[in-house]
Amino acid sequence: MKKIFIIAAAIASALLSGCASQPLSTFNAFHPAELNDLVASGQYLQKTDNFFVLNDSSSSMAETYHGAGYPAQPSPTKLSVEKEILSRINLTLPDLKMTSSIRSFGFGPCLDWGFTRLNLAPTPYSKSSFGSGIDTLTCASGGSPMINGIEGTANDLANTTGNIAVLILSDGYGLDANPYAAVQSLKQQYGDRLCVYTVWVGNEKDSQGQIVLNNLSNMGGCGFSTTADRISSSADMARFVQSVFLKSGTSPVADCSMLDDDADGINNCDDKCPDTLKGAHVNPFGCWIVDIKFDNDKSDIKPYYYAELDNAVSVIKHNPGINIEVQGHTSSTGTAAYNQALSERRALSVKNYLSDKYVHADTALTARGYGLTQPVDTNETEAGRANNRRVELKVLK
Repeated sequence: MKKIFIIAAAIASALLSGCASQPLSTFNAFHPAELNDLVASGQYLQKTDNFFVLNDSSSSMAETYHGAGYPAQPSPTKLSVEKEILSRINLTLPDLKMTSSIRSFGFGPCLDWGFTRLNLAPTPYSKSSFGSGIDTLTCASGGSPMINGIEGTANDLANTTGNIAVLILSDGYGLDANPYAAVQSLKQQYGDRLCVYTVWVGNEKDSQGQIVLNNLSNMGGCGFSTTADRISSSADMARFVQSVFLKSGTSPVADCSMLDDDADGINNCDDKCPDTLKGAHVNPFGCWIVDIKFDNDKSDIKPYYYAELDNAVSVIKHNPGINIEVQGHTSSTGTAAYNQALSERRALSVKNYLSDKYVHADTALTARGYGLTQPVDTNETEAGRANNRRVELKVLK
């Protein structure tokens, strides 16, 4: 009995010390876009009546975040980035009448020794009350019982009316149990009223978790999945908030299918990369793509693709001073680890070619592999898999 007590005390002490040692990070100032005018004019209408957050506060979120878009001192943890994302959402949200709530999952002192904690009970939304709820996310500890958080959210929603947005922030890493059945049950309970949105706040080693979050949002039927770095700028955050909370109003609004703001030949409705540089070659989704194909398990570039790469060099020459991420992507054929390494090799191959040909002194090029985590098309057909096997160039904000 004494031995059991000593082990239990040691575990409790480790959890407490880990919680206490997590540093606070100070992020660079965020300047939100103004959306109230769009709502006041009738150009956009409110579509979400209930905003319920499920935040990952498990021990993996105490790790340092290595992604882009959230410079801070000291280097932020993944939990700190989650809180910063919620803060940026709060700052960007227009004045809407809705119910908001925050729940977390994990275990240990950070969650009052439960598997899930209701940090902000369902309450009329205000920036101050939601901000107070964010402040209660003080640390991360324990396993990843996301299923308990989802089941708790189902109970939190019991008295809601109107449309529901459930936002899950997580790295998707080391979940204690498969959460798919819990989300499916949540969807069955609330039907078309409920949409699931996910934000992956992870590092490269957590890439499998991104797939889990993608699947969760797909199960919701009307939500979507994104990543922390893709909503880090004020413009990207504004688009995210509009997509989750607003819909086009009755005021005359230009038909997006007739607009092409970045003049890349892809209309605004279909353009997933709306800020493509002039002259860049794009794929059917409007993203700056280097249209080259690699042999199986190869990363060397064949000479007849040089012209395509030279076009990218020309675009870079005409836009000195930009920061470009060379992104390697794959289809879902093979293991996640294999595809991750393959995507990195191919991204690096393209980056080296661009660097050797010409890069202005003020231009920064980085190579990053995304493996199979960010498909732009279905992986159920050969044509879809071919679209997913790609190299994209993204201008970083």
